[in-house]
Amino acid sequence: MSEKIKRYPGEALKSADFKEGKVPTEKCRPKAKFAWSAGVAIGRFLEELKKGKIIATTCSKCGRIMVPPRMYCEKCFKPTDGWKHVKDTGTINTYSISYLAADATRLKEPILVAIIDLDGASESMGIIHKLGEVDQKEVKFGMKVKAVWKPPDERVGSITDIKYFKPIKEETS
Repeated sequence: MSEKIKRYPGEALKSADFKEGKVPTEKCRPKAKFAWSAGVAIGRFLEELKKGKIIATTCSKCGRIMVPPRMYCEKCFKPTDGWKHVKDTGTINTYSISYLAADATRLKEPILVAIIDLDGASESMGIIHKLGEVDQKEVKFGMKVKAVWKPPDERVGSITDIKYFKPIKEETS
């Protein structure tokens, strides 16, 4: 049976002790340099977005076309072995009406966020993105949508190079 510690050994420090100089401190601004990589699959995905294209990886074992791209297939556990461009059109799988911004601040006007199954990708493969040019009362599961891209000179290799997805007007005959 263990006893609960009632008081830890040592001196308890308060913020005031530091401010008043009672505790030795050292201020330093490191000159750290660093580099990072999004990895092979997402790195290529971002490069293609900058060009206005959406790329997927393929698995020759099970035939899946995966967006966002990845380096292995989580269905058959085989490394992916190809690349394929998919369309910038798709279908709304599910969506949400959100009153929270990306930084979790409250919004006065909601944004529409959807999981979009992209045309040319395997079933249930797609991306999460904002919807635009549509009233929240008009959004429906299964609605066809198309990417609205930033102008080429404004693209930086980010998912935000796609401004949003808008509904595709269905032609009537």
